[in-house]
Amino acid sequence: MARLTQLSRSIAGQVAVVTGAASGMGRSTAYLLADEGASVAVLDRSREGAEAVAQAIVANGGQAVAVVVDLAEGPAIEAAVEEARVALGPIDLLVNNAGISIPAPIDHDDFDEAWGQTMAVNLTAYAGMIRASLADLCRHGAGRVVNVASTEALGATAFIAPYTSAKHGVVGLTRSLSVELGPRGVTVNCVCPGPIRTGMTEAIPDADKVKFARRRVPMRRYGDPEEVAQITLSLLLPAASFITGAVIAVDGGLTVQNT
Repeated sequence: MARLTQLSRSIAGQVAVVTGAASGMGRSTAYLLADEGASVAVLDRSREGAEAVAQAIVANGGQAVAVVVDLAEGPAIEAAVEEARVALGPIDLLVNNAGISIPAPIDHDDFDEAWGQTMAVNLTAYAGMIRASLADLCRHGAGRVVNVASTEALGATAFIAPYTSAKHGVVGLTRSLSVELGPRGVTVNCVCPGPIRTGMTEAIPDADKVKFARRRVPMRRYGDPEEVAQITLSLLLPAASFITGAVIAVDGGLTVQNT
């Protein structure tokens, strides 16, 4: 049957770069994009983790390459993007997902170090990845960028000021670049995951997760990484051509519940 609509919901044949893709939400995003037909550059500082994800994609009939990079090292970003480009072709889709969280009370001796490391990975690297990929993203006037922030970008928790500040910065970066790059056809959007079962939350005892979810999350549970990846995919679709500067919470309703 002939289609009655014009906009495509397929990313088949496109090249995607996902940072922090060796585990958690990044891994789920890489798997999902590969399932949907994209060639995926799996960027992570863990060689073993990145290679495992890329190998799983290839074993499933997809196309992927592992690229090892420490995003805290600014000059390494451009080299990593070039490695992905040489292996897979020009970049169409960029998912800035990598992140770290270092507890750091403001009066703690290690606050400055925690601030510097967190900002480097969680914010500065996002801008660096976009800059390194920009010519590719603009070439057809249809590039897509999704920045993964956190519900910490919409509120705050004590003792993690570097993380919270960086995530607020991701929202600001997203909004600013959506305005700047919109005339060039590149959309820039942001996803803000809430409580998700990832490596960052695995140290929290299950009983505490259950207690928190029942008290704070209308859905009464933690989310799964793929539930975040599915929203990321939606923002990467060719059909998402008029969505830019959006900040979407994927949090089971946590940020809208008043009591």
